[in-house]
Amino acid sequence: MNFEQLLEKLSGLDYANLYHEDFLHTWDKTQDELEAIFTVADALRDLRENNISTRIFDSGLGISLFRDNSTRTRFSFSSACNMLGLEIQDLDEGKSQIAHGETVKETANMISFMADVIGIRDDMYIGKGYTYMKNVSEYVQEGHNDGVLEQRPTIVNLQCDIDHPTQTMADMLHIIHEFGGVENLKGKKIAMTWAYSPSYGKPLSVPQGIIGLMTRFGMEVVLAHPEGYEVMPEVEEIAKKNAEQYGGKFSKTNSMAEAFENADIVYPKSWAPFAAMEKRTVLYGDGKFDEIDVLEQELLKENANHKDWACTEELMKLTKDGKALYMHCLPADITGLSCEEGEVDESVFDRYRIPLYKEASYKPYVIAAMIFLQKMKNAEKTLKELKDAAVPRVK
Repeated sequence: MNFEQLLEKLSGLDYANLYHEDFLHTWDKTQDELEAIFTVADALRDLRENNISTRIFDSGLGISLFRDNSTRTRFSFSSACNMLGLEIQDLDEGKSQIAHGETVKETANMISFMADVIGIRDDMYIGKGYTYMKNVSEYVQEGHNDGVLEQRPTIVNLQCDIDHPTQTMADMLHIIHEFGGVENLKGKKIAMTWAYSPSYGKPLSVPQGIIGLMTRFGMEVVLAHPEGYEVMPEVEEIAKKNAEQYGGKFSKTNSMAEAFENADIVYPKSWAPFAAMEKRTVLYGDGKFDEIDVLEQELLKENANHKDWACTEELMKLTKDGKALYMHCLPADITGLSCEEGEVDESVFDRYRIPLYKEASYKPYVIAAMIFLQKMKNAEKTLKELKDAAVPRVK
């Protein structure tokens, strides 16, 4: 779609409830709201590619809080804030008064006096990350209601223990472009499969986010993993309900080959078993860090029993015409390159390297679209004004 077509599409969508609202899970949003984010992301990209400024803020802060390591999501959030005119400020908890006992409520208010958005990544412990984000959301709302905060900063989930909405929305936008539109996705098969990794503790939020989102578009979603590597049952229930509501399919298998059979898209990615992540969270809460180390070694040994769960050239031949779209949130564990044995053969990864980088490139625009729709009540009007003003980004 060209820019005018994007505006026309946006005008027909009901996205009013995104205004001044947080973005925590994709399944909290309506179909129109998700479509609006995709549409605004494409419109913002169109403006930037045509050297038109997308700044809607004259000043303000985007607060970045990462409790886990990140490259793509960290830089995507910074890029999104900068693209819209916000300064970015990292909250380093080690350098804050949090280390001296400052409460979450106090921190949330102290960082928010001139903040418009807070991006949080907290994905390591089951029952902790999403709860923390909800607490921050409630505390800034309370601060705004009490007159402490002139404006209420909106919260964007940059990955929690349950969902990774900015990643999966970027993945979905990549798929939409690769297959020529949302209308072409019905019936397409996507295999979200576990894959072997020589490292431990990768979060559940990517596979959970994929099955929770892709089942919204009439796709055939297959979740594959060895026995014992289950994801959260409540997210599986969301996937089942989505498939029923939107005319798709959701199934599970313990065979990677079965998942790859005639698949249009494959997404082989390692994750830690839900039961193990629950156990680690309990140990963490009890301060039993030595026992966490023991648990990690046990799980690494269990992982090693499933080295055959890898995206190989042989498995790729089972996919639709042998040419399924290979996807990964990156970084991938690449056999013979980044590790001795891993998630994907080097030849497969290298063949899809450019599409993978394009997949990642959608994330800054998706995050920017989330912020844009949280702050602009009439998004199509604001986008048109940006286009008409045509302020050059680079003079």
